[in-house]
Amino acid sequence: MTQADQARADIAAGRAPVGLVAGTVAASPLEFSVGVAPDQFLQLDDVVVTKRPLPDGTEVAIAGVVTNVEAAHEGARFASDVFLIADGALPADVAEVAEVTVTRVEPEVYVPPRPGAVVHRAAGEERDSALYFDTMADAKLPIGLGRDGNPVFLNFEFVDGTRGGHVSISGVSGIATKTSFATFMLHSIFTSGVLHGEAANTKALIFSVKGEDLLFLDYANSRLTEEQRAKYAQLGLPPQAFGNVQVFAPPRPGDPSGTPDVRARDKAVSPFYWTLAEFCAQELMPFVFADGEDERSQYTMLIGQVAARLKRDAEPVGKDGAIQVRGVEAGRGGPLRSFEQLVGLIEDELGDEDTRRDWVAGSTSTGSVNAFLRRLRSAVRPLERLVRGDLGHRGDRSLTTSKAQVTVVDLHNLPDRAQRFVVGVTLRQEFQRKEQQGSARPLMFVVLDELNKYAPRDGDSPIKQILLDVAERGRSLGVILIGAQQTASEVERRIVANCSIRVAGRLDSAEASRPEYGYLPPAQRQRATLAKPGTMFVAQPDIPVPLAVEFPFPAWATRPQEKGSWQGVDTGPAAPKDPFAGMPSALDDDDDPPPF
Repeated sequence: MTQADQARADIAAGRAPVGLVAGTVAASPLEFSVGVAPDQFLQLDDVVVTKRPLPDGTEVAIAGVVTNVEAAHEGARFASDVFLIADGALPADVAEVAEVTVTRVEPEVYVPPRPGAVVHRAAGEERDSALYFDTMADAKLPIGLGRDGNPVFLNFEFVDGTRGGHVSISGVSGIATKTSFATFMLHSIFTSGVLHGEAANTKALIFSVKGEDLLFLDYANSRLTEEQRAKYAQLGLPPQAFGNVQVFAPPRPGDPSGTPDVRARDKAVSPFYWTLAEFCAQELMPFVFADGEDERSQYTMLIGQVAARLKRDAEPVGKDGAIQVRGVEAGRGGPLRSFEQLVGLIEDELGDEDTRRDWVAGSTSTGSVNAFLRRLRSAVRPLERLVRGDLGHRGDRSLTTSKAQVTVVDLHNLPDRAQRFVVGVTLRQEFQRKEQQGSARPLMFVVLDELNKYAPRDGDSPIKQILLDVAERGRSLGVILIGAQQTASEVERRIVANCSIRVAGRLDSAEASRPEYGYLPPAQRQRATLAKPGTMFVAQPDIPVPLAVEFPFPAWATRPQEKGSWQGVDTGPAAPKDPFAGMPSALDDDDDPPPF
C-alpha cells in the first residue's frame, strides 16, 4: 500500500492523518520527527502511531509520544525576514515539526519509520497499546486524564509490591499539590477495583504535618462541580469522600483531660500519647534524639544504655501509666507521672558519679554525659504532652491503624522534635505489626510528607533507618511508602531508588536540573517549572516516557469552608465553574496550601 493509499484509508476510517514522517531529520527505531500537515496540529504528550511495511509483508506499528514541537519559516534566512514574509514580499512556508519518542513497537522489529510515512493520532486500542495499558489487565489504576482528555493508568503491580513498590512525589511547596495527588491515589486504589475485594481490609496511614487540611477526608467537598464529577465518572471512580476515617491528634497543652488539640474538626477525633510505662517498656528513648546530626555525636552510645536500664527496672504504678524505677535511692525512684520527672531522675542518676555506673559504661566521659543530658532536657517541653503518666482516661489514645481504613495522625500543632518522635515511633510500631502478621496482604500505605526531613541524604537517625527498612523490605511485607518532598535531591538515595513510581509536579528550575530527575526528558523538565496545580508528570517502568496527567479536584473537603455531608456524597451547592481559581491559602507562604 502506497503512502497515498494509506492516507485515503485513514480518512475513510474517520482518522485524518496529522502529518508525515519528516525526511529532513534522521529517524531511528527509538525516535523520529513528524512534519505536521497544514490543517493539523500536534501538541506535547499527544500519542501518535505510524506503520512500516517489511519486505515479507509484515507491518510494524511504531507508536510514540510527542516530546517536542517546533515551528519555523522555510525559506527565511534572517530574523527580520518574518516581516517581509508577513507582507507577502518574500515567499516562505510555515513548517511545524514534532519530535516523537517511541514507546512501543509491535511486533518487536526495531526498524525506523520511512520518511513520508503517514502518521495519525492513536486512539482507542491503538492508544492503549502505545501506552501499554493493554498489558495491565486487572492492574489498571486510574491516576488522571491525559492531554487528550482520555484516562491515564498506572500499573498497580508496580505499587502493591508484585513487581515493585513505593511512590516518590516531588514538587515546589504550595504549588505542586503533592499531598492532593497522594490522597487522590489512595482514593483510586480503594475504589477502582484494583484491590480485588481487599479494599475493606487495606489500610492507609497519613501523617498530617501542615495545617488541618487532611482532617476532613471523610467530609464531602461542597465545591465539587458537575464538570469535576464527570471527570471522576470518566475515570470510573465515585466522586465521594473517604468512608472510613479515624483522626488522631495530640492532647492540648496543659489540659488534664487529654482533649485533642484540633480546631476545625468537630467529631471522631481521638487523642494520642504514650504513657511513661510504655516509653520505658518499648525503649522509645532513641526517638527522642531523632535529629539527623545526633547519630554522629559522641553521646549517642548512652541512649541505648539508658533505654535498656529503664526497660529493665521501670515498673508501672496504678492505671494511668506512671512508673517507679527499681534500684534507685529512696525519694528519687518514683512514682513518676510526667516526662519532666523522668528526665529529672535521669539527670540525678547520671550527674552522680556513684550512681552513673549503674546506668552507663564506666568509661563514658563526663562531657558525653553532659551532652546527652542537655539534649534530653531540651526535649522536655516538646514531648511533655506526648509522654506522660497522669491521664486516668485512656480510651482510644493508642495510635493504631486497626480500627479504620484511613488513619490520619495530625502533627501540625507539634514542634519539629515532637513530630519526629511521633513519626518514628508510629512507623516502627506499624512495621513490626506487619512483620508479626507474616503476610503481605492486606496492604498498608504510609503517606509521609517532608520525606527529606525524616530521611535526609546526609547523617543518620532512627527514623531514617526505619524508612530505609520500609523502602528495601516493605513491599515484601505489604508496607508501601508514598513519600512527598520538595527536593528529591535531598532524600536518601536508597529510598528514592526503591520507588518504582516517580511523580513530579511544579519544580524549581534549579531542582529540576538535578540528576534525580533524569527520568524526565529535557522538554518535560522545562515544562515542570511551569506546571499548574493539578498537573503531574508520572513515570512508571512500563512506559518509556513520563506521562502528563491532570487529576480531578478532590471530592473530599480540604478545608473547613468546603465541608459538606459527613461520610456522604451529597456535596451541597456547586462552586464557581473554575474550581482552581480564587481559593486563597489557609497556610503560611512556605507551606503547601490546600489543593489547587
